[in-house]
Amino acid sequence: MVADRVRCERCADLIDGKRFARTLRVCPDCGRHSPLTARQRLDQLLDAGSAAPLGEVRPLHDPLEFTDTRPYPERLADARAKTGLAEAVLCVQGRVEDRPVVVAAMDFRFLGGSLGCGVGALVCEAARTSLARRVPLLLVTASGGARMQEGILALMQMAKTAQAMAELDEAGILTVALITDPTYGGVAASFATLADVIVTEPGARLGFAGPRVIEQTTGERLPEGFQTAEFLMAHGMVDDIVPRSALRATLSRLLSLGAPPVRPHATGTPRATGTPYAEPHASPDGHPGASPPGGRGAERAGGTEGAGGVRGAVVRRVRDVAERDAWEAVRGARHPDRPTVMDYLGHILDDFHELHGDRLAGDCPAVVGGPGLLAGRAVMAIGQHRGGASLTERQAHRFGMPAPSGYRKAARLMRMAAKLRLPVVTLVDTPGAQPGPAAERGGQAVAIAENLRLMSRLPVPIVAAVVGEGGGGGALALAVADRVLISAGGVYSVISPEGCAAIVWKEPEAARAAAAALRPTPRELLRLGVVDGVVPEPPGGAHRDPAEAAALVGDALAETLSELVPWDPDRLLRARAERFRRFGLEPVGDVRHGADRNDGPKR
Repeated sequence: MVADRVRCERCADLIDGKRFARTLRVCPDCGRHSPLTARQRLDQLLDAGSAAPLGEVRPLHDPLEFTDTRPYPERLADARAKTGLAEAVLCVQGRVEDRPVVVAAMDFRFLGGSLGCGVGALVCEAARTSLARRVPLLLVTASGGARMQEGILALMQMAKTAQAMAELDEAGILTVALITDPTYGGVAASFATLADVIVTEPGARLGFAGPRVIEQTTGERLPEGFQTAEFLMAHGMVDDIVPRSALRATLSRLLSLGAPPVRPHATGTPRATGTPYAEPHASPDGHPGASPPGGRGAERAGGTEGAGGVRGAVVRRVRDVAERDAWEAVRGARHPDRPTVMDYLGHILDDFHELHGDRLAGDCPAVVGGPGLLAGRAVMAIGQHRGGASLTERQAHRFGMPAPSGYRKAARLMRMAAKLRLPVVTLVDTPGAQPGPAAERGGQAVAIAENLRLMSRLPVPIVAAVVGEGGGGGALALAVADRVLISAGGVYSVISPEGCAAIVWKEPEAARAAAAALRPTPRELLRLGVVDGVVPEPPGGAHRDPAEAAALVGDALAETLSELVPWDPDRLLRARAERFRRFGLEPVGDVRHGADRNDGPKR
């Protein structure tokens, strides 16, 4: 229904309701493209009567039992009643000017179009349908970011959807993204910017961090038109700006490109086949995996008793991980004297040689990496370095918040690892990706999204360890791995407690309550299956004995890699795909009651 008269929210002119409908809800005076619901979007784009819904999916419901000022289930119920939708995306098969297509259209009215388990599951179902039918996938995006009420599992949907896009790339299926206003956060840094072709409506905004967050964080006033379609076009981030009246014709031309023949494994990274990974040095008794004489870790053979009296390099059972107050855990992970990534690399690697530069624009000091020997095995190590205890050093390393060039440097090193068949080890310690106008101009969302896609299909073993703070998409961009570990003093979350408190509670002082609701502690992450094991720390925390903390991390990485190195690339990719595909769909063990995990997540 359209009212008799409609007032434009930009120019404030009154528009005849029938005329407004004829112009597809675009102001005839100033050209503002008013928001559309998902159903309105499908009605405008698809041939009449061609839309057919996809099959149902069963995402987790309230996985964290999250309550802020209201219980999360109440918010979901209200969103469903107001929109008539089950989730913030509507997925159908249809046709555009008689060309077949699968469409996932987002609806901003549903909790701000936030990316949660349901949206992730539906977008992946659309991708699977596109793959099965070998027809193009069209993504119509509108989102404010990840759904905080689903915590770390919402963050996993970024990796999950990026993986689905990578599978379409390998199969040669065309993907098109239509960016509508606004598209931010987790959606922008995953499937929205991984399409083969990205078109936007005029004035649509796209970015990783929103303008308010950037201005509050940096104190900078943003230029007029920042992050709009026109800004993005000028900075090479999108392919075209298409007015709503021309979208059907434009999409029809793009869809006519069709799908080329299947090209398995065409990921842009070398496939390792036929040749085994380099074997590590053997110990004197002939067993592989031990350090060579004199190498780091040689004195630690046989494991060490860590925190909680648990023997071994990795703790895999929930009951063996101590419960911690969430807010105190966050504060501990940020302790200025905790070992940095460079401290860890210096202790656990022999012959580490740092490499620099993204070969495009710069060398971000917040990301460090290069080859080295871990327990005698050649690996490519990459981490986020926040600098030491002094403010000057932390500023020099941007407090561990990578710029786009940092993620592109990491991607370059990972491609090099694939070429040389080296396992990849990543150390995560970041509050999040770098906020600010320069990062947005440099394509922060695209850089993160491309790392998610690259890691999801990298044909070598990947082990990630969260050794401090793991913040949002900035952390996930180095943590799409076969195995994810976390130090006993680490935390990992979709957003910082302060950010969640400011957005959900509208009170930054509610950070402690937000931390409890987000459940970022190792025990909770292991219970949810987001991490595969917890690495003990010295009594009192890693900052009490950095050398011992690093040795424990080194042992855990070496032990975990030894499980994966014998696997061939196809097995690695299948298992990695399944690891992320399950997040948000079904519990690992008894998620509600925290069943013990004797051997890590079910594979």
